[in-house]
Amino acid sequence: MKDSQDRKRLTINRKRGLAFQPPGKEGTHSPVSTSPLEVVRSSGRLNQHKQDRVATTNLERKITQIVLNKLDPEEVLPEIAATLGSAYGVEYCTIAVMASDRATIQTAYCYPNKTPAPFSQNPTFLLKYLNIAAILASSEPFAISDVGATGTAFSQNEGWEDLPSGVVLAMKTQFQGQVNGVVAIMRSKPHRWTASDKERLLAVSDSIAMAISQINLQRQIVAASGYQALLNQLTMAIRSYTDLEQILKLAIDGTARTLQVDRGAILLLKYTDPLVNKRGFQKRVSRATEATVVCEWPTFIPTEGNQNVGTLLNQSFCLSKCYLCLEAFANAPNATVIADKHSVPNDDIGVGIAPIFDFDAMPALLLVPLESQDKVLGFLVLQQRQPRRWLREELELVELVSAQMSTAILQFQTLRQTSALVEERTYQLQSILKVQAKLYEKTRQQVDQLRQLNQLKDEFIDTMSDQLRNPLASMRMAIRMLRQPGLSPDRQAKYLEILDRQCTQEINLIDDILALQQLESNKSPLHLQKIDLKQIVESLADSFEKKWGSKGLSLTLDLPKRPLMLQSDPDSVDRILQELLTNAGKYSDPDTTVHLCASHELDGQNPQIVLTLCNTGPGISPAEQDYIFDKFRRGQGVSEQVIQGTGLGLALVKCLVQHLNGTIAVCSNPLSHSQSWSTCFTLTLPQIQA
Repeated sequence: MKDSQDRKRLTINRKRGLAFQPPGKEGTHSPVSTSPLEVVRSSGRLNQHKQDRVATTNLERKITQIVLNKLDPEEVLPEIAATLGSAYGVEYCTIAVMASDRATIQTAYCYPNKTPAPFSQNPTFLLKYLNIAAILASSEPFAISDVGATGTAFSQNEGWEDLPSGVVLAMKTQFQGQVNGVVAIMRSKPHRWTASDKERLLAVSDSIAMAISQINLQRQIVAASGYQALLNQLTMAIRSYTDLEQILKLAIDGTARTLQVDRGAILLLKYTDPLVNKRGFQKRVSRATEATVVCEWPTFIPTEGNQNVGTLLNQSFCLSKCYLCLEAFANAPNATVIADKHSVPNDDIGVGIAPIFDFDAMPALLLVPLESQDKVLGFLVLQQRQPRRWLREELELVELVSAQMSTAILQFQTLRQTSALVEERTYQLQSILKVQAKLYEKTRQQVDQLRQLNQLKDEFIDTMSDQLRNPLASMRMAIRMLRQPGLSPDRQAKYLEILDRQCTQEINLIDDILALQQLESNKSPLHLQKIDLKQIVESLADSFEKKWGSKGLSLTLDLPKRPLMLQSDPDSVDRILQELLTNAGKYSDPDTTVHLCASHELDGQNPQIVLTLCNTGPGISPAEQDYIFDKFRRGQGVSEQVIQGTGLGLALVKCLVQHLNGTIAVCSNPLSHSQSWSTCFTLTLPQIQA
C-alpha cells in the first residue's frame, strides 16, 4: 500500500513540476530533479500494479460466477481450485473446509495439474504435513520457499521428508470472524512468491471464504432436509409397520446412508430380570446377560470372495466383557462419541472390546443407547474406517433416531405382551365357552333324558294302569257274578277260570318287574346246565302255533340236524325265547309266517349259536331301534292298534341275554311293493361242544 501511495504522489508531483517528497515533508516544496530512468521504472510499477489489480478483480469475479452458476455445491470448490490454480499457473491447488469450532479438516478439494502421485491420490496430502495451527495463527499468506526443508510452517509428522521439492503459498479463509478453510497452492520448481502473489491470494481469500460459507450453508440445508426426511420416514414406518425388524432395518439403513458411515448395526440387550431399573449401575450390567446384533448395514450378501468374512447378524456377546458397551451403558442416555481409537486410553480398556466392533479397522465410533423408562434396550452403532469428528447436528439426528427406535421397540414389546395376553385370555375364554357348551349340552341331554324319563313314567303309569286295572276289573266282575244266587256250576267254573287267569297275569307282571330289577342289580343267580336249544325251540313252537291259530300265523323252523348244546341257564333261555316269540306274534300281520333259524357259527376260537327270528308286520324305525330294548319302551302306534303289553318284555330279554354273556340285535327294513316291514331279532349265545 505504501508503494501505491508513493506512486500516486509521484504522478501528482510530476504534473505540477515538483519533485517527489517522502510522506510528512510535502510542505518543503523543494524542487528535486528526477532522472528519466526512475520515471520509467515508476511508470512500469504503476502498470504492473494496475494489471495485478485487474487480474485480482477478474479472479474474484470468476469465483463469484462459479458460486452463482453451479447448482451442485460439491462442484463449486473443485472449480474454484481449478480456477485459482490456473490463474497462478501452479501444479497443485487445494481448498480445505474446516470446522468452525476446531482446527479440523472436514473435506478438501484439489486442482491436480501434472501433480505428483501423492497429491493426485489424496487431496489432503500436503495439508497433512503443514502446520495448520501456524497457518491459522497468521493473518498474512504463508510463503514456503522449499517444502523439502524443515520450516516453521511444517509439522514434525513422520513422513514429511518424503514430500517432493517445491514452493507453497498458503492462506486461511475467514467468514464473519471465524476460520472456515485453508487455501494452499504449490509449484514443483523453485519460485519466489511476490508481494502481488500474496496480495492476490489475500484478496480472493474473502471470496473463497464466502464460497465455503455458502457451500456449508447449502450442505446444512441438504443435510437438514435429509435428516427430516429420515425422521419422517421412521415416523411413518412406526405408524404403519407391525414388524419390528423392518422398522429397525429401515432406521439403520437410513441413518447410515444419511451420515455416510461405513458400517452400522443395532444391538438389543436381553435381561435375565425384566424388572431391572436404572438404580445401581453395576447391578444392571450384571443382569444384562448378552447383547445381540439384530440389524446391520450394509446388508451382508455371501459371495465366493467373502465367505470367510461372515455377517454380524445374530452374533451375541456378554455385555460385561466389552469396554465400549460398558462405557455406553454408564453414559446412558448420552451417546458415547469416539473420533479416533487413539483417543481411548489403553489403560482403561481392562475387559476388552467385543470382536464385532473391529476397532482397528473402524477407529471412529458412535454408540448411542436405546433407552426407555430408565432402561437401556440396546445400542445404535455407527462406525467409520477413518478417524471422524462427529458433528453436533449428526449427534442430534442420531439421538432423535434412537429415541424413535426406542419408542418402536417399546411399542412392539408392549404390543407383543398385549397380544400374548389377549391370546391367553382368548384361549381361556374359548376354554370356558367350550366347558359351558359341554355343560349346556350335558344339561340339555339331561333335560331331554328327564323329559324322556317323565314320558316313560307317564307311559308306564298308563300301561300299568291298564295292566293292573283291567285284570282287576275282570276279577271284580267274576267275583260279583259268583256271588249271585242260583249260579249254575258251568257258570261258576267259567268265572273261576277268569279269576285264575287274571290273577296269574298280575302275578306274571309283578314277577317280570322283580326279575328285571334283580338282573339290573346283578342279584339274579345263574343255574348253568347243559341244555339242547333245539329241543326247547321245538317244544315252544308247538305251543305258540296253537296260540297264533286265531290270527292265522304259522311258524317255520330251520334247525340243524345235530343238537344245539349250550352250557347255560335253562329258565333264562326259555324266558328269552318265549318273550321273542310273544313279541313276534303281537307285531306280525295276520296270515303271515314267522321264521326261526338256528345255526352253529365260529367266532375266532369260540363256537357260538346264532338264532334269528323274523316276522312281517309293522316295522321299527331306525330312531326306535336305538331304544327298543329300554324299559317301558313300546313302538309307535301300539296304543292305536290296541296291542297289549307292558314294555318290559324286550328289556327283560336284553338283561337275560347279557346275563348269559350273549348278544341280541334288531334290524327292520321295509318290504318292496308292500307297506309291511321285515323285522329280525338276532340272538347270539356261547356254545359248548356236544
